[in-house]
Amino acid sequence: MATFGLKPPQQFIGVAALREIWTVADEAGFDGCWVFDHLAPMGPVRTGDVFDGWTLLAAMAQATTRVRIGCLVSGNTNRHPGTLAKIAATIDHLSGGRLDVGLGAGGDHVTDAMMGTPTPPAGERVERLAEALTVLDLLWTRPVADFQGRHYTLTGAISDPKPLQARPPLWLGSSGELRGLRVVAEHADVWLNAALPGTGIPELRRLSAVLDTHCAAVGRDPAEIRRAVQFRLPRDPDAALRLAGEYLRAGFHELVLMPAGGDDAVRAAHEAASLLARLRDLG
Repeated sequence: MATFGLKPPQQFIGVAALREIWTVADEAGFDGCWVFDHLAPMGPVRTGDVFDGWTLLAAMAQATTRVRIGCLVSGNTNRHPGTLAKIAATIDHLSGGRLDVGLGAGGDHVTDAMMGTPTPPAGERVERLAEALTVLDLLWTRPVADFQGRHYTLTGAISDPKPLQARPPLWLGSSGELRGLRVVAEHADVWLNAALPGTGIPELRRLSAVLDTHCAAVGRDPAEIRRAVQFRLPRDPDAALRLAGEYLRAGFHELVLMPAGGDDAVRAAHEAASLLARLRDLG
């Protein structure tokens, strides 16, 4: 069965509008409501107001009652996985166990340069992501954790409380064919294609087949990893339904809708909500 999430903008928008959109997502019956994790606005204009994703998730946890919440995706290089483990466990408690954790290798050259933080090479970022996923699992499940990696070390580490969930579901964003998708095969509950929104269906199918190959190599059933795609929602309802149907037929059953931003964000969220019943009829 397909699921449908809403990913409203968190840039060039006010908190009152965000609260209204979260209420729409919760009351309309969306399965998820999402944020992103960037210090500067995304898109061609990288200046202006943008809110922090994980802080918004804490607010969303209190402002909603049923919709699952999460970040698509959190940049691993933005914070130590021990810090992320604590933040995620806290938000899982605040939400009553409704947190999904989205994570990617990270790296934003614009904000890294702005803040004076390094941008490791792509291969190193993927190595760090793989280690971070092990660190998260240890801190979420073990009373005391020890780990010796190339990039992260735990020595008698404690991290309490544990999440309310046995382990928050992991949505991993990567399109790296050699190593990134191998990490997805090893760790993910859901694969989010990390290419730009609007990536064509043939390319999505091809990358999904690459992931299947990695699953076979690590001894995992590819069906255990659900496939997700996020896409900008056309304003025309029929066009939106056609596009959603194409993704579903391509095997992507976790659909994250990205409505228009700016002054139209609240109205666009209501329009997306009005389509939800017809979207569910598709899948």
